[in-house]
Amino acid sequence: MSFLSRLLHRTFSTSPSKTPPQPNTMESLSTALYKERNLRTLVDKFKSSSDNPRFRTKTAIYDSTVRRLASAKKFRWVKEILEHQKQYHHDISKEGFTARLISLYGKSGMFEQAHKVFDEMPDLKCDRTVKSVNALLGACVNSKKFHKVDMLFRELQEKLGVKPDVISYNTVIKAFCALGSFDSALSIVDEMEKKGVEPDLITFNTLLDGFYWKGRFVDGENIWRKMEKSNVVPDIRSYNAKLVGLVSEKKMIEAVELVGELGSKGVEPDVQSYNALIRGYCKDGNLEEVKRWYGEWEKYDCAPDRATFATLIPFLCEKDELDWAFELCKGVITRRRLVDGAVLQVVIDALVKESKIEEAKKLAEMGKSNNYTRYKVKVPSQD
Repeated sequence: MSFLSRLLHRTFSTSPSKTPPQPNTMESLSTALYKERNLRTLVDKFKSSSDNPRFRTKTAIYDSTVRRLASAKKFRWVKEILEHQKQYHHDISKEGFTARLISLYGKSGMFEQAHKVFDEMPDLKCDRTVKSVNALLGACVNSKKFHKVDMLFRELQEKLGVKPDVISYNTVIKAFCALGSFDSALSIVDEMEKKGVEPDLITFNTLLDGFYWKGRFVDGENIWRKMEKSNVVPDIRSYNAKLVGLVSEKKMIEAVELVGELGSKGVEPDVQSYNALIRGYCKDGNLEEVKRWYGEWEKYDCAPDRATFATLIPFLCEKDELDWAFELCKGVITRRRLVDGAVLQVVIDALVKESKIEEAKKLAEMGKSNNYTRYKVKVPSQD
């Protein structure tokens, strides 16, 4: 079997195992909502299902439904189903239930509505503690209103006298990192330590992501040392952030060594680990190392993702590896993977340039007629 055939077999041969549904009424109800394609009907069914107290405990179906509606920009329907929940007086008076509504509004980017629910909590006979405060701070971050988070954090402490916990501080740190205000993020770490709140793994991972991804390698290394001194054990997210830093510094040998050491640290590499290495070798123009590390997928229970293909396929076109790029694109389409349409267009353009017109036409037709995701691509004029 050729190298290309082996890689394609490894990439697309695995299929997720299917767990047969368990026959119970609540699961049947949830399944019906998952499968409902008409969003207006989904809203009506969801509201009707909400009358069942057991249904109102199903966090996953709330998350899924709101995500679908928000993705379709049906924000008025998000509001319709969430406001509908306020009639269930026994539940709405519980902080956990109300905090969930606040979080769901935040995940939909509807911060004003999230804040409104928080402000209404006293009227709903629902106590406000650090749990609902954290939900509101999280909603602010999820709504990408990063510049408001610190002010809101200070305001709520003063107004409610709520003592922030590690989740509160981590949320503020995340907002500052998103803004690129890393000195402010570090000042929050100092503040939490003075208040007797110990930074946790999420604290350090947020900072590591921020520094390493922004090319501040030295600062990232300082955070890493601080994490070790705090006896916080890094996880795969920590190591992946460090890999990004090493790759950005063109320290590929050290990056490869780090991946090799992960097993001895009780951590397995994942798709992000390999993406970091492949991205680094693509930037170096090192085709042989790209092939080598792409071939490592079969050793671990992970598969290439959208980011992998977005990096790899254009690189293959640059290196005149059109056969491999063409086969990868076909596999992406037939196996219901996702790439940006621009990635497919790069391959089509390269095929036409090399006078491989039939392959270009075939790939364009597959992209246009794909039932999973229809790509807007075209075969350019041969002229």
